[in-house]
Amino acid sequence: MRIFLLLPLLSLIAVRAEAQPPAKDELFRTIASLDAEVFDAFNRCDLEKLGSFFTEELEFYHDNGGLTDRTRESLVESVKKNICGKVYRVLVPETLEVYPMNGYGAIETGVHRFYHPGRDSTESVGEAKFVHLWQHKDGKWQITRVLSFDHHALPK
Repeated sequence: MRIFLLLPLLSLIAVRAEAQPPAKDELFRTIASLDAEVFDAFNRCDLEKLGSFFTEELEFYHDNGGLTDRTRESLVESVKKNICGKVYRVLVPETLEVYPMNGYGAIETGVHRFYHPGRDSTESVGEAKFVHLWQHKDGKWQITRVLSFDHHALPK
């Protein structure tokens, strides 16, 4: 008889277990893969694909410019004007960290380096830290907020 009293409780536990966010390793792999896709589009200047990774109501904060972009379109235009053909980005792999943001998505942090195309690949233009706030909505991951800071040239 007691087992029948426990059945509703066990079913609640089973439902709760299914509602948990993805395992940290799975989330890390997902965001790391998305980061690679975003910056592949960034480096190839595939502006349409690049824009698809950001929500329309994006906010981009840069330590040298404050709130520099408030929409996906302004970010794409900034990349077109200031990045395309001038620099490319490489993630410093061991710096990538991903944290779940329950009920929203994930926070990605790391360090990236920038290089001039066609020059010695060891000659970095500079380095910066970044934070991306990823939203997981309707089965799609998009970046809603970007913090780009601690920009500095690397010693030669």
